[in-house]
Amino acid sequence: MTDTPQERTPALPDIGRIAERWAETSQKSLALMNRFAEQAMTPAIGTAEIDQSALRAFQDLALKLSTNPMAVAEAQVDLWKGMMDVWTDTAARMAGVEPGGGKAGKPDRRFAGEEWEETVAFDYIKQSYLVASDYIQNLVGAAEDDLDPAAARKVKFLSRQFVSAISPANFIATNPAVLKETVNSGGENLLAGLNNLLGDLERGEGQLKISMTDEKAFEVGKNVASTPGKVVFRNRLFELIMYEPSTDKVHATPMLFVPPWINKYYVLDLKPENSLIKWVVDQGHTLFVISWVNPDDSLKDVSFADYMREGVLVALDEVERICAQPRINLLGFCIGGILSTTTLAWMAAKGDDRINAVTLLATMIDLKDVGEMSVFVDAEQIRGIEKKVSSRGYLEGREMAEMFNMMRENDLIWSFVVQNYLMGKEPVPFDLLYWNSDSTRMPAKMIVEYLSKFYRDNAFIEGGLEIDGTPIDVTKIKTPAYLLATKEDHIAPWKSCFEGKRAFAGPTRFVLGGSGHIAGIANPPVKNKYAHWINEDAQGLDPDTWFAGATQHPGSWWTDWGKWLKAHGGKKVPARSAESCGAEILCDAPGEYVKVRAK
Repeated sequence: MTDTPQERTPALPDIGRIAERWAETSQKSLALMNRFAEQAMTPAIGTAEIDQSALRAFQDLALKLSTNPMAVAEAQVDLWKGMMDVWTDTAARMAGVEPGGGKAGKPDRRFAGEEWEETVAFDYIKQSYLVASDYIQNLVGAAEDDLDPAAARKVKFLSRQFVSAISPANFIATNPAVLKETVNSGGENLLAGLNNLLGDLERGEGQLKISMTDEKAFEVGKNVASTPGKVVFRNRLFELIMYEPSTDKVHATPMLFVPPWINKYYVLDLKPENSLIKWVVDQGHTLFVISWVNPDDSLKDVSFADYMREGVLVALDEVERICAQPRINLLGFCIGGILSTTTLAWMAAKGDDRINAVTLLATMIDLKDVGEMSVFVDAEQIRGIEKKVSSRGYLEGREMAEMFNMMRENDLIWSFVVQNYLMGKEPVPFDLLYWNSDSTRMPAKMIVEYLSKFYRDNAFIEGGLEIDGTPIDVTKIKTPAYLLATKEDHIAPWKSCFEGKRAFAGPTRFVLGGSGHIAGIANPPVKNKYAHWINEDAQGLDPDTWFAGATQHPGSWWTDWGKWLKAHGGKKVPARSAESCGAEILCDAPGEYVKVRAK
């Protein structure tokens, strides 16, 4: 007679294998400790300091709550009632009675496993945590209106970080999936997780650099950034890629893509099926892309203006020369869009009308409200960044990546902690997360200028931005513009992007895409995902009124943009290639600059 599945007991652990794994782990741990002990003898560049503004913000919170006992009492009553409801439901389930009414709230991926619902004890742990986390955040919210807005955002953000960190899903003893895996594997998952942790510490040279994907599964130029093209120009700041045509005829007006230099350009050239770069080429456009250098300390004095002078303006000259076309379409994304907008305003002041039409993706014009980004870029934080980069010469890539990850901490930090370190799983291949881990440095002078002028001073709207004595006034931009924002963007909030429609003097088309900063942009039509919103009658409207009157369209915004771009592409001419245009070919795409990896 065989055992039923319920009667089976887990296999005994392989003691020899566990001992072998433990020996490997011990050796790796000892080597890592020795290496870091040697490094500790050398003073580090920049020292960690307590964020005094955060400390003051929590002190202000405590003071406001002390003067509002009613709000505190209400929050405590809600906590008590919530805990009583949880206990009542738990007691009923223990007695064999399922409570009615169901549990409210949107699905939480941290508790997606069936054990969180079906096992009474774990359901009790989960529900108690959710009630307690609501209590903490509601308590913060009770004093939010009485705090300085900057302090309120900081307290709210840091409180959420704390609440996310203490989730029962993040601990061995309170995560049923981890306990089950530990029993089934005889504890090997915990040894594998420790090895993963040590490996990530080693990769980060003492800083935890969480592996999000199998980086060995990707190679730049092979299965990401693989659209065929040639590098036709190079200077100290960028390489210029000219892509091979895929159609017999192309539009006469070429296009230049100005990507962000906070990350690498190939976010829009991942797999062929979701590559915006390939899609643009397939629509019959001659496309050039700037691939920015990954700077080191030799470029510490490079300014934001240098990215315009030696970057966009030089690239425009090269595109004009190679294609023998005086008019060029421009595409800017994120900080590349901010640089493109700055360049357009500078060109308008100089009477330079080479830009035929411009597309701006997730580009903020009004940076008064930048959402959670404000937590990282207030005056005190900028002074700290300036101090950190002054001797090093650049902002390290992982420092910027950590900031963005904290804005989506459950998806980009804690989910990997659970899978990599508690479950002992190896990260799976994912092209977007590979790109996310392929970070870039930022020149010291440029990053301080950028944060100060655009984030702190809101220079586009408030004024005061000059380049070589030329005032930058976005209201002078008359170039036809297509502005695309995404509804759930946590880096460039869509209402801040919308301001371009109201600020630019020329004809503008604003479209709101679904999803977030990256997924909403890299959203090919073939996937038919998300949606986009258009309001054809939008003159003079504020963002909320615009959205209230907008029509929702299924699927990708690319198709709407493709029609707009076609109208600004000019007549069709024989397809151009680097060879047919007589351009100097330095190497094949994606070039050399994009392959340089930062820490």
